[in-house]
This record gives sequence, C-alpha cells and structure tokens, in this order.
Amino acid sequence: MNFAPGAWKYAILPLLAAPFAIFVSVTASLVALAVGAGTLAFFRDPERTPPPTGVVSPADGTVSVLREEGDRVRLGVFMNVWHVHVVRAPFAGRVTDVEHIAGANRPAFSKESDRNERVHVRLETDSPNLPATGGESATAADGDGESEAAETPTASPAEPDSDAEVTLIAGAFARRIHPYAERGDGLERGDRIGHIAFGSRVDLLFPPAVDIEDIAVETGDSMTAGETVVLESPAGTGLDDGRT
Repeated sequence: MNFAPGAWKYAILPLLAAPFAIFVSVTASLVALAVGAGTLAFFRDPERTPPPTGVVSPADGTVSVLREEGDRVRLGVFMNVWHVHVVRAPFAGRVTDVEHIAGANRPAFSKESDRNERVHVRLETDSPNLPATGGESATAADGDGESEAAETPTASPAEPDSDAEVTLIAGAFARRIHPYAERGDGLERGDRIGHIAFGSRVDLLFPPAVDIEDIAVETGDSMTAGETVVLESPAGTGLDDGRT
C-alpha cells in the first residue's frame, strides 16, 4: 500500500505510544493504535487506472457543486474523512501556474467554503477528451482577397493563460494542502497532482468549450479519482489522450 507524503509524520507518535500506553490501560493502548492505523488509512494512496477515454474525476468523494460561472462550468467534489485524499489530473495538460491563497477553514461542504484556503493548479490542454474550442482564429480579407489571421492578445506574465483549473480547498479540519505539480510540469490523465490532509473539497473549472449539459454526473453522485468519467469524450476520440 502506498501512502501520501506526510503519513508517517502524523502516524508515528500514536503507533510508538501504543506499546507504552498498555502500562496505563489496555484501552489507552488500543486507542493509540487505532489513531495511528486510522491516520495511515487516511493517507492511503492506491493505484488508479483511468478508463480508455473521458475526463475523469480529480477526487474521491461526492459531487457537491455543479454550476455555470459565466462561460465556464464548475464541478466540486466533497471528500469526507474516509475518502482517499490524493487529487489527480482529470485530463492531460501542462501546468501553467500553481497559486496558494490564504483563507478561512470553514466546513468544505458549506457555501462559506468558497472563501477557504486553497491552491489553484491551472492547466493548458489540447486533450481530445474535451470538446474542441469554437473554431480557429478569425480572419479578415484584404483588398486583394487574401486573408490575414486576426491578432491574438498576449497573456500577461502575471496572469498565466490557462484552459482549466483544479482547485484544492481546505476544510474545517484540513489545514494542510500539499500540491505535487509545479509550473511547467506535463501531466497525463490520472496523474497525482497533490493531496489535502484531513477533509476537504476539490473543484474542477472546465474550459469554456464545455457546457453543463455535457457533464455526465449529477450532484450527489459518488466519485473515484482517476477512474469515474465526469465528461464523455467527443465522438471519434482515440483510446487515450497521452501527454501534451
């Protein structure tokens, strides 16, 4: 069994204390052993195998948010204490930015959690598991009938361009967010991108080409990170999206 980084940091003290606690009482020893074993179970990191096609859930848990935000769709997955808390890439892409934002530690299932501490992992992607963007750059005909590509504004270095965003949100007991991905990293679908210690929520903000009608899950559905398909691939998609 694999464990997320930091597992032994939290589990070692109760496990070491368990043999000595028996001199206090058998109950104290069993409690210490249970705390240590429970901590390791919380930090478990099982292998996951993505299906041949489709955008996969970034987290284990239950769909708690599914809404439109302007021209985007947001999918939120609430992770309870018994869920695996390792977060995975929903599709292949390249990390353009990782941003930590300080905030509150409200329960991850509440509306106030939108102001909680969080880490944004921004991605650019041309994954075939996502709908195609709305056409090529606009062209304008000149006097001789030739066309010129319209100029595309250059993104500000302070605000990296991104097609999508995975957000790791701390909860009432989750005070540690551990991103693994760094700016410039290439990710494959199902790759580990971080974990959150002790209860939390993960949001996926889809690229603008995705409509809410495209989403294959509903609020209340159970998710398995890296395996549950939340968006079916467009017709004609190959077996895998590979690395971009």
